[in-house]
Amino acid sequence: MRAVLLQADVDHRQPVERRVAAVCDQVVAHRGADLVVLPELWATGYFAFDDYERTAQPLDGPTARTLSEAARSAGVLLHAGSVVERAPDGRLYNTSLLFGSAGELLHTYRKVHLFGHQSRETALLSHGDTLLAQDTAVGRLGLAACYDLRFPELFRVLAEDGAEVFVVAAAWPAARIAHWRLLLQARALENQAWVLACNAAGRQGATELGGHSMAVDPRGQVVAEAEAGAAVLEACFDRAEVARARADFPAFSDRRVTADGRTATVRTRRGPSGAPTP
Repeated sequence: MRAVLLQADVDHRQPVERRVAAVCDQVVAHRGADLVVLPELWATGYFAFDDYERTAQPLDGPTARTLSEAARSAGVLLHAGSVVERAPDGRLYNTSLLFGSAGELLHTYRKVHLFGHQSRETALLSHGDTLLAQDTAVGRLGLAACYDLRFPELFRVLAEDGAEVFVVAAAWPAARIAHWRLLLQARALENQAWVLACNAAGRQGATELGGHSMAVDPRGQVVAEAEAGAAVLEACFDRAEVARARADFPAFSDRRVTADGRTATVRTRRGPSGAPTP
């Protein structure tokens, strides 16, 4: 399977409609790929917090319709990054959209872990509360967004739901790009699954985004990585490699604690501060 990660540096001086049209033109230009992936909140700009309310749209709004048409025109599975979704009850979410090659909306994921450090995401958006993997033509996918990478239990829940490929849309800053690389490899290795991660590039306000979109195989090896600026990263991935990796090193069969603690009770001693002690 061939994935194309569009590491976009969107010109946020342009109207949103023009930004969306320009990126959709890039999607269509990659007709023949199996999967195309976009970054997190690329149309609005993750750090454009004052624009969240203005640019928010329902999932049948003009941005989603344009993305659907791009997926259909290209004949690709499109992970459209994420958009600011306005739900029917008026709440806003950071929502990832997955379109099939006929333009149908296959799956959505509302970001569970919202970022509060030097960010207004938690003040403006609502947390998602659903984690489900999705069967597609390229394998069973689990979706995640940016800050989710710091929470391994999210990926384990998706792995337990059969995810073979994690697709991550992000707006990860350049200042913490070493964490990005480390966490992507860790999430792939510990779950013995592919990770395809598309980061944004360029500057949004005072923040320089890090780029370095990556494809990591189920053994934690980086098979493709972009540089820091706007780029198109292509990577081939084989879903069968997941089963091979898990058969060669069957760590899943040795687990004592599942994501919800079902299989065992693990007791720890606690020191005076309340922290666990060896």
